[in-house]
Amino acid sequence: MFDAASVQQPARPIERTGEYNDDGNMARDRFAAVRRETEGLAANLTPEDQAIQSMPDVSPTKWHLAHTSWFFETFILGPYDAAYRVFDPAFAYLFNSYYEAVGPRHPRPERGLLSRPTVDAVGAYRDHVTAAMLRLIEQADERVSRAVAPLVELGLHHEQQHQELILMDIKHVFSINPLLPAYQAPRLHALRSAMPGRGWIASAGGLVEIGHAGPGFAFDNEGPRHKVWLDPFRLASHPVSCGEYLEFIADGGYRRSEFWLSDGWATVATQGWQAPLYWHAEDG
Repeated sequence: MFDAASVQQPARPIERTGEYNDDGNMARDRFAAVRRETEGLAANLTPEDQAIQSMPDVSPTKWHLAHTSWFFETFILGPYDAAYRVFDPAFAYLFNSYYEAVGPRHPRPERGLLSRPTVDAVGAYRDHVTAAMLRLIEQADERVSRAVAPLVELGLHHEQQHQELILMDIKHVFSINPLLPAYQAPRLHALRSAMPGRGWIASAGGLVEIGHAGPGFAFDNEGPRHKVWLDPFRLASHPVSCGEYLEFIADGGYRRSEFWLSDGWATVATQGWQAPLYWHAEDG
């Protein structure tokens, strides 16, 4: 993470951005594309959907939309664009997340209490910041371009993290609504009794290297590259399907302690788990 001190339409897959390109047109287009992707994730959510905070670990959709704009305003536009005018000084307090070095912030558990600014006001804020960033990317001199390039790169990866959070958080918001609204319409897939080639891939383990190395973007917690010891293990050749997990439940997976580490089994017992979060039993 950056240290300031030093819908009813299917969402497109979120891909990690590539490297910041010095070509102005490519940098501008990539910035605009990431911003549009974020807004697309909220496009078919109502203003009411976007204002709810269902628990302290969830943030309202409109907060994510504003916070990702605050990042560019605070760390790029303010320091590097003399012509930039802050959209609303109060947003520095409302939409700071945990950047202690840039000032105080509104308590995270209370983000869902903010009926103002409205979703429309947050949209205007995003438009204001996006337009200013595009001008800066297009018109900045070489010195400023070199200085802001790594910050733009970081800001885009930061915004893509919040794209994932928007989806995760609205899923929880909808899950506590007795009407069980869906984020998007169901997408039908062909049912298969068995997929060919499913099995286990064995690894001998040993001394291996992990972590980021070389040029290219990485968050600070992805490096430095270092050696770790791995005991021998097996990894499934495919993701676990809902059908396979249903078989685990039917086979007593939530009643048999041998499938759980001690802390997990204690949680199953104390919280009464019988299935994963968001699963509901219907008609047996």
